[in-house]
Amino acid sequence: MGGKNKQRTKGNLRPSNSGRAAELLAKEQGTVPGFIGFGTSHSDLGYVPAIQGAEEIDSLVDSDFRMVLRKLSKKDVTTKLKAMQEFGAMCTERDTETVKGVLPYWPRIFCKISLDHDRRVREATQQAFEKLILKVKKQLAPYLKSLMGYWLMAQCDTYTPAAFAAKDAFEAAFPPSKQPEAIAFCKDEITSVLQDHLIKETPDTLSDPQTVPEEEREAKFYRVVTCSLLALKKLLCLLPDNELHSLEEKFKSLLSQNKFWKYGKHSVPQIRSAYFELVSALCQRIPQLMKEEASKVSPSVLLSIDDSDPIVCPALWEAVLYTLTTIEDCWLHVNAKKSVFPKLSTVIREGGRGLATVIYPYLLPFISKLPQSITDPKLDFFKNFLTSLVAGLSTEKTKTSSSESSAVISAFFECLRFIMQQNLGEEEIEQMLINDQLIPFIDAVLKDPGLQHGQLFNHLAETLSSWEAKADTEKDEKTAHNLENVLIRFWERLSEICISKINEPEANAESVLGVSNLLQVLQKPKSSLKSNKKKNGKVRFADETPESNKESEKCVSSEGENVEGWELSTEPSLAYNSSDFLSPLRKKPLEVLVCKLAEMSINYVNEQKSEQHLRFLSTLLDSFSSSQVFKMLLGDEKQSIGQAKPPEIAKLAQKNPAVQFLYQKLIGWLNEDQRKDSGFLVDILYSALGCCDNDMERKKVLDDLTKVDLKWNSLLKIIEKACSSSDKHALVTPWLKGDILGEKLVDLADRLCNKDLESQVSSESHFSERWTLLSLVLSQHVKNDYLIGDVYVERIIVKLHETLFKTKKLSEAENSDSSVSFICDVAYNYFSSAKGCLLMPSSEDLLLTLFQLCAQSKEKTHMPDFLICKLKNTWLSGVNLLVHQTDSTYKESTFLHLSALWLKKQIQASSLDINSLQVLLSAVDDLLNTLLESEDSYLMGVYIGSVMPNNSEWENMRQSLPMQWLHRPLLEGRLSLNYECFKTDFKEQDIKTLPSHLCTSALLSKMVLIALRKKIVLENNELEKIIAELLYSLQWCEELDNPPVFLAGFCEMLQKMNITYDNLRVLGNTSGLLQLLFNRSREHGTLWSLIIAKLILSRSISSDEVKPHYKRKEGFFPLTEGNLHTIQSLCPFLSKEEKKEFSAQCIPALFAWTKKDLCSTNGGFGHLAIFNSCLQTRSIDDGELLHGILKIIISWKKEHEDIFLFSCNLSEASPEVLGVNIEIIRFLSLFLKYCSSPLAESEWDFIMCSMLAWLETTSENQALYSVPLVQLFACVSCDLACDLSAFFDSTTLDTIGSLPVNLISEWKEFFSQGIHSLLLPILVTVTGENKDMSETSFQNAMLKPMCETLTYISKEQLLSHKLPARLVVDQKTNLPEYLQTLLNTLAPLLLFRARPVQIAVYHMLYKLMPELPQYDQDNLKSYGDEEEEPALSPPAALMSLLSTQEDLLENVLGCIPVGQIVTIKPLSEDFCYVLGYLLTWKLILTFFKAASSQLRALYSMYLRKTKSLNKLLYHLFRLMPENPTYAETAIEVPNKDPKTFFTEELQLSIRETATLPYHIPHLACSVYHMTLKDLPAMVRLWWNSSEKRVFNIVDRFTSKYVSNVLSFQEISSVQTSTQLFNGMTVKARATTREVMATYTIEDIVIELIIQLPSNYPLGSITVESGKRVGVAVQQWRNWMLQLSTYLTHQNGSIMEGLALWKNNVDKRFEGVEDCMICFSVIHGFNYSLPKKACRTCKKKFHSACLYKWFTSSNKSTCPLCRETFF
Repeated sequence: MGGKNKQRTKGNLRPSNSGRAAELLAKEQGTVPGFIGFGTSHSDLGYVPAIQGAEEIDSLVDSDFRMVLRKLSKKDVTTKLKAMQEFGAMCTERDTETVKGVLPYWPRIFCKISLDHDRRVREATQQAFEKLILKVKKQLAPYLKSLMGYWLMAQCDTYTPAAFAAKDAFEAAFPPSKQPEAIAFCKDEITSVLQDHLIKETPDTLSDPQTVPEEEREAKFYRVVTCSLLALKKLLCLLPDNELHSLEEKFKSLLSQNKFWKYGKHSVPQIRSAYFELVSALCQRIPQLMKEEASKVSPSVLLSIDDSDPIVCPALWEAVLYTLTTIEDCWLHVNAKKSVFPKLSTVIREGGRGLATVIYPYLLPFISKLPQSITDPKLDFFKNFLTSLVAGLSTEKTKTSSSESSAVISAFFECLRFIMQQNLGEEEIEQMLINDQLIPFIDAVLKDPGLQHGQLFNHLAETLSSWEAKADTEKDEKTAHNLENVLIRFWERLSEICISKINEPEANAESVLGVSNLLQVLQKPKSSLKSNKKKNGKVRFADETPESNKESEKCVSSEGENVEGWELSTEPSLAYNSSDFLSPLRKKPLEVLVCKLAEMSINYVNEQKSEQHLRFLSTLLDSFSSSQVFKMLLGDEKQSIGQAKPPEIAKLAQKNPAVQFLYQKLIGWLNEDQRKDSGFLVDILYSALGCCDNDMERKKVLDDLTKVDLKWNSLLKIIEKACSSSDKHALVTPWLKGDILGEKLVDLADRLCNKDLESQVSSESHFSERWTLLSLVLSQHVKNDYLIGDVYVERIIVKLHETLFKTKKLSEAENSDSSVSFICDVAYNYFSSAKGCLLMPSSEDLLLTLFQLCAQSKEKTHMPDFLICKLKNTWLSGVNLLVHQTDSTYKESTFLHLSALWLKKQIQASSLDINSLQVLLSAVDDLLNTLLESEDSYLMGVYIGSVMPNNSEWENMRQSLPMQWLHRPLLEGRLSLNYECFKTDFKEQDIKTLPSHLCTSALLSKMVLIALRKKIVLENNELEKIIAELLYSLQWCEELDNPPVFLAGFCEMLQKMNITYDNLRVLGNTSGLLQLLFNRSREHGTLWSLIIAKLILSRSISSDEVKPHYKRKEGFFPLTEGNLHTIQSLCPFLSKEEKKEFSAQCIPALFAWTKKDLCSTNGGFGHLAIFNSCLQTRSIDDGELLHGILKIIISWKKEHEDIFLFSCNLSEASPEVLGVNIEIIRFLSLFLKYCSSPLAESEWDFIMCSMLAWLETTSENQALYSVPLVQLFACVSCDLACDLSAFFDSTTLDTIGSLPVNLISEWKEFFSQGIHSLLLPILVTVTGENKDMSETSFQNAMLKPMCETLTYISKEQLLSHKLPARLVVDQKTNLPEYLQTLLNTLAPLLLFRARPVQIAVYHMLYKLMPELPQYDQDNLKSYGDEEEEPALSPPAALMSLLSTQEDLLENVLGCIPVGQIVTIKPLSEDFCYVLGYLLTWKLILTFFKAASSQLRALYSMYLRKTKSLNKLLYHLFRLMPENPTYAETAIEVPNKDPKTFFTEELQLSIRETATLPYHIPHLACSVYHMTLKDLPAMVRLWWNSSEKRVFNIVDRFTSKYVSNVLSFQEISSVQTSTQLFNGMTVKARATTREVMATYTIEDIVIELIIQLPSNYPLGSITVESGKRVGVAVQQWRNWMLQLSTYLTHQNGSIMEGLALWKNNVDKRFEGVEDCMICFSVIHGFNYSLPKKACRTCKKKFHSACLYKWFTSSNKSTCPLCRETFF
């Protein structure tokens, strides 16, 4: 059977065994005895009733529903939740009849599960119930009574989503009108259920104590009690009035239970809250019952008045008010003075304990409901009450929360007004309210700035207003009189405290501010207060708004920005005539108070210069500016306003005290320098101006002040204030627009721009203040108009423009200090703020200058970066304004027109470098992107049209491009020329300047790109023309053979900016471009033809698109230069047939030409050029045709021999003749390559003789190589020689048969000798003249073919050279003079800065190297007997070259760590150094390999001493790639070992440049391979002595890539060796890397096994013993050790090591004694025999061993007998 812990399958629909048994029992017996829904306990609500015939009813329940309902009775929360969600889904999906079957069993499940502990289950239950209701609708009615009690409780669930879900279900079942009826229908059942929960249930009865934890049981019980109380309240509220009486008995029984009343003191706040809500509902709905229970209700509610739980408070206070209202005698059951009031007093004294917003609104209704008997004596009660209220303001919570304090203040004033209203006429109480409460309260607030926010002053104003209104309208005189007395008393006391606050020399700033704010509020009309109160009533936190107003009022005095000014504009004449709105009861005392305060303040200002009082005076005058106040401020002073004033000003001052005050006092204060903030003084100025009668008076005063009295900062403040308030602006408009101010500002601009400032005001702050003033008058607009007159704005802008124009002449330091930054700020503000048509002509000029400064590089404008950034922002804001103006901008705008002309001039002037062009393009990009924002797309097209040059301008720019671009196409035979059109190279001064054509094409392409992205179509084929010119520029750059660095930078810049043909082609319609290019190509040829070829090659244009343009072949004839170049460019892409057609057109033209015709484009030259182009692509395989043309050329020679430039001076030859010769030579080269049919002897003679004659011409005219056509002639001549050399070099026995008999011998004996005798001296002279000749430059073009030809030179020809002797003094050498000369001449050329020369020299020297060691061998006897270790240098010419190269390489590679791979840029200077160095080593290693073992030992000792090899190895591990495999072959042959640089031989080709990036890595690998092969011992020595990091790198690399190759080669060499040893046989095993040597002499047999290591040759070679017959063990060990030593320390192969060892053993058997130092007969390094004998013991030693012995022991004694060695 299944185990207990067996995994249950999810979704297993098969019931458990017990379930199946029950089902079986039911089927057999018709019922399930003893099962109630398969549960045994009464609390488990099963889903099948325990009645007979259950199968009938059970059959009504669908099997799926049955399963779900069973799951609902499970205890697991997740199971229940999923089951309930499933139940809801099934209710929606199934038909009504099926769902109805569930209804009889639903109530019991719902009643239980709706009280579930998990809130998600409760929510899901209500959601499912709603779906059930929607499905069954009225069918639910029979089950309502059993559901409704729990349903109401669910609607009062403490988990809000569950409660909402229950309400949704209830509303789905009953519309609002039917709900009371439904409740009434079930009222008895509801009440019973709820009463049972409240009275009978406990935590243990609601949940099973055995399975549910105590904490969970209690939580459920508390929730059920809370829900039951709230459900009772809901029942009372929903029940119709006529149904209430029937429940009174039930409620009576509930209220009679003490347990119910205890809920008021319950520890859980939710229960208390629900309890008080129910009490309120009971008072409301069944007041009679509550009156009967007064003795329980009153204490329960009133004695809880100090409950401060935020959940309970709202319900409690509502219950308190309902209790007071419902139960008139409630106070009989509690002691108010001992129990209730002390608690109330504590709560309000503590500020409501953080619940002021909840509690305090209830205080006024509360005291209004108190009977007089309770409050006696009234005076004390109200005094204590209000005092407690005020005390609540000082608590921490109230202070930190504006809403809390607002609630307290609001309650205070409400209660104060109520008490006053109730007790009017009772003088004691009136005095108490005013003197003891209101005034102290205001005093406290004035002292504490924290309380001045909120609505306090507004409440005070509202209170006064209500009293004043009542006094004015009250018909009862007594009441009115009482109120007036109250008000008089209030004003007296208020005046006292205000005066006390101000009447201090060091007045408290907060108090002063408080007083001014209070007076302002008291002066405001009632309307604003009402609106404030209204807001306060609507939104709880509306009281924050006035707070911000107060903050802004504070700003008035500190910042000088009067925010209230704008408010005043919405309420006209409020500031100056607000007293009209005030009651006389307020107006008079307020005026008196203001005058007193003003007088007091002015006294303090006059006597003590108190700024605090002056600020107060400013705010006071702002609200109370009247002649009366100004008169008071002047006092009795009668002094005059100044002698020099005009009479009208004097008269005005006499008439108006405000003006007099302004001149006498205010100007003096304004001009005091030490005062930092004068904003409040400006407010006084405006207050004084407000007292003038009209605008003219104000203008006169201000004009007069502007002339003399006002300083700049005061003017700035006055204008700023005017901008901040429309009322203030209205006062000073005539003055702002007037001449006096305008002229003064123009003068200011002039002086600021020229820095012509008075010495006393040169400080930075004053300087920036004045700029701010200028910016303000230019950028501020009122009603779409400038602040000052338009004419003055224009004049100021002209001044700014003039200054900017001069900046180019200043240095960068001067510009940093200049006024440019300020001008930018001013202009930016001006442009940013302008709207509509406010832009003037002068501002367009300014805009143009700004644009020019931004579009030029720093070198020209001398602007620092921060200024450039500012300038850019400024002009962009101006252009932005321009494009958003009205229509026809371009016609009206001078800026756009002039900027286009300026751009055109800039790019055509050809004075831009890359940096300047980038700056220009960036500026244009910004400009055009701003133009695109204009609605007028026509604008962009017009602008591009204005910058576009006309055809003649384009042509001039193309002509001005340097012509060096022609070099490469001429050399490569893509174009042919027969005239000199070359100008000089780039001039020295133009090294950085870009040609104008490049600048223009780049700029216009950039502009077009921006236009195309916005789908703007250009007119007049401008797009095609611009793209064509861009292609021309790019092609020109591409064709240059050695382009300057800045041109590469130019192309990179275009790529980065996406200015490419592909981008333009994708975005625009370029259908006409190809036709345009063909037209230009046919007309002009040259670059235009190459562009077409480039486009076809890059697949930008398909060949099908091109075909229609050359369909008519006849159209290209007669030939012009354009037609010729077009055909030549198209040739690579033509089909064979098409080429044949062109060839067919050419052949007839080659016959019967005069000498002149032969040289012309439409004659022999042009047609042969076309034929060559066709032939170049191997499309003509007609041997007869080729032979025919050769015959024609031979006939030309017969008829016009002077045309052929044989051995002549080319300075006299015309370009036309040169052109024809070049084409003839080209034809001969191509003929040799592609003609398969044999040539006649006469044809060979013609070709070879002509070649040699042309080479002689080349040799004789070296001085003319700078002439391009001569250089080209030299190239093709060498090419022909090279092709012939290659042809004869590659001849085989098969091919010789088809050649004339004596041809090969003639070639070798005469022609080849002739070629090399001419070219070798040319090489020496050309390289001697110039030490630095780049391979890519045109001047060195002939180096390539010449050097390639020289690689075919034979050793014999080299040795029989005719070069002048070149010997070096003190050069140690054993070589004969002619060989040493050759070495000294050629070796230094390995350092030459041209790859072809280096490779040619290498090839030549390589042929010599094997010949050289024999000369040292002849002199070998002179080495080796000296006492030190003997060493011999390889050829001195190579070693001196090597030391130079080592120094150069140390600079290039020295700083790079070993193992880090360096990539050498092909054809760079470093490339030549590294190439030369590696080639030199290849030569040394080749030399080394050719030497004998003894010589090798000497050479290797020399290399060890100089440490050259160590340096080489370090460099190699910087140059060899990490992965030296051929990338392409690794993929091709997956089964074989991949090809690597070690397995493949390096082909050093001169012509092939595609593999250049791999040359150095491959060459480095090749050298490393040779070094390991030929100098293994030395590499091993270096490896073992290197540091650990290098040791590991070398080991890893060698094992992985080299060891296998070398081991295989070593084993193979043993296997294929032809070397025979007398008495020794050698065998090799490739698979095990073993070599076996068997040595036999007489009866002795020795067998040795040599094992190669995995990292051969770095690791030690192990020697193991095989057979051993007739040899002593010690001797045997000696020999094994010797062989191991030889193989480890000799630089050679295994065979050479074995030969050495055999020699050693042979000598031993011959009787030669071992050297007693190394225990060997033959020395391991220099292979010498022991010769140095000790005179005492007669033992012989190797001289090298002795030398080492002496130097290491520091003694000169014999190693054996210890006697002194002589």
